[in-house]
Amino acid sequence: MGTQISNRKRTLTMLGTIIAQFALGSVYTWSLFNALLADKLSEPVNNVALSFGVLSLALAVASSLAGKLQERFSVRQITISAGMLLGISLLLTAQVSNIFYLYICAGFLLGFADGTGYLLTLSNCVKFFPNHKGLVSACSIGAYGLGSLGFKYINMYLLDNYGLEGSFVMWGSIAMVMVIVGGMMMHDAPKLALSPDQAQNTARNFSLAETIKTSQFWMLALVFLTVCMSGLYVIGVAKDIAENYAHLSISAATSTIALVAIANLSGRLVLGILSDRIARINVITIALTICLIGVSLLLFFPLDDVSFYASIACVVFAFGGTITVFPSLVSDFFGLDNLTKNYGLMYLNFGIGGLLGSVVASVFGGFSATFYLMLTMIVISIVITFIIKFPTKESVAMFDNNNNNNNNNNNMPYPA
Repeated sequence: MGTQISNRKRTLTMLGTIIAQFALGSVYTWSLFNALLADKLSEPVNNVALSFGVLSLALAVASSLAGKLQERFSVRQITISAGMLLGISLLLTAQVSNIFYLYICAGFLLGFADGTGYLLTLSNCVKFFPNHKGLVSACSIGAYGLGSLGFKYINMYLLDNYGLEGSFVMWGSIAMVMVIVGGMMMHDAPKLALSPDQAQNTARNFSLAETIKTSQFWMLALVFLTVCMSGLYVIGVAKDIAENYAHLSISAATSTIALVAIANLSGRLVLGILSDRIARINVITIALTICLIGVSLLLFFPLDDVSFYASIACVVFAFGGTITVFPSLVSDFFGLDNLTKNYGLMYLNFGIGGLLGSVVASVFGGFSATFYLMLTMIVISIVITFIIKFPTKESVAMFDNNNNNNNNNNNMPYPA
């Protein structure tokens, strides 16, 4: 009977996570609204597009706090609250009259709501299926990516029939209901008994304090920052890059939104499933190589419809796959027990990356500067994936001993 209840809870939690993630992924349709908001607020498109960078940063900050929230509240309570804030944020966005309020409502509040629901529901669902982490991550985060495709058509229909303000109201209402329904289906993952194979890895259960003392954490953080900056920048201004950088027609540029959603989803499914078959760090190497090809196409090849679509697809495919694999990769390096906290801190780079690409483009006045920065960081990250090794508790102990010795030396009296 206990096993049946457990299986029922696992199934409901999985379905609820997929529903909630689908709605949360709708924020990736944001570039549909940039030009319309720019006209409404009489602001340059780059300034309006920066709201997506603010959203990404707020999303990452909220994700990093998810572990703390789960210590006090259930995953159901937090997800329902996130859904309500998501709807309220989009309702408020419909009423904004200047760029500052856009950054608050569509940037900070919307991102905070999305991040609160995203990482917590993902890590909770993964804990229900410890032997299939890659597959479950692919399904959960794949739903997040599929949400951007589904809501692309939903939001285009809403814009055609209800206008800008009405679209935000309807979008917010639909997404809010979906997240709340999904949250009501979820259960908190229990602490499962370890199999013999898993028991061998308990020595790699690092607390957050131990994790940040390892060089591996900071190396992985740079890799994650690189892919997030590349993917989020391209996703946030995909339509604008198509029109103003590749000089595609309006209809071809609009099609980029669907391409982004398909590439994002494909990367999550393909690389997520692959990560259960080969070493996850090797999957990240593959993702980075694909991303390098995409950025190189943007910078060094003449762009027509085909080459531009290929370049965008490569960058977004790599981003989607990396986002899917990284939670399991972090658990491989630092253990499953503290995954929400360890990956939560790692996930701050999602927000930093999303903001960094937009800031570089704004400061240097174009897309090319961000593309060259992406290229440089991708090459460095590929090197990291070849040299990184798993951390050990002994390395953390050595770090502590060195610090203690340094502190003791600093406290010694100076010679006369």
